[in-house]
Amino acid sequence: MGFLKDERSKRALRGFKTLFFLVTMIISFLFFSAPILLAVADALLPTALLSASLSPPSDPPFPDPAPPFSFLQTLNSHLTNYDFRYSLIDIPIISIFRSAIILCVYGLCDGPGLSRGPYLAITTVCSVVSLLFVSIKASYVFGDSSGGPTMSEVALFVCSLLLAVGHYVVAYRTSCRERRKLLVYKIDIEAVSTFKNGFPRYSKILQDERVKVKLQN
Repeated sequence: MGFLKDERSKRALRGFKTLFFLVTMIISFLFFSAPILLAVADALLPTALLSASLSPPSDPPFPDPAPPFSFLQTLNSHLTNYDFRYSLIDIPIISIFRSAIILCVYGLCDGPGLSRGPYLAITTVCSVVSLLFVSIKASYVFGDSSGGPTMSEVALFVCSLLLAVGHYVVAYRTSCRERRKLLVYKIDIEAVSTFKNGFPRYSKILQDERVKVKLQN
């Protein structure tokens, strides 16, 4: 009985360690892939919320499926009859452009570019500009709405604002992480340089000792 209990406890411990390792790896992957994942979410979520807000409510429990081109027709009509005070089509477009610009800059930047370069600056500019645009538009849309805003419209504005703030937070954390990496690398380089400068004859002495050993042999 004691042997079986020990085997079960060892299996449970191995299973817990494996699960902990997998969770740690997933969290690490999400952490390092946060700029890419957030850009993809920024391009998809506002578009999905706009599609939900443009879809007409269906009263029957089993409604007939809408034609596949109905959403495209509705989208085309919104683009044709665009009005800043009422149309919502510009919010997903802003999100797509914002995520595309940030993703391109993130892909083009290396370590120094991510730490103190254009990545954080361009992300901050895109986030602030989109925040101002969406805030001003929300004041027009919700101020002129006679019947009150729908849940889809509110969710669309809140999602766009949160994603804009999320872009800045992720860019700032990425910049701090790359800055710490460069600082550690700089310390290592300075330590090696100091070691070499402090013992300039070390390599020559080592070479002479090797020559002596060869001559003795």
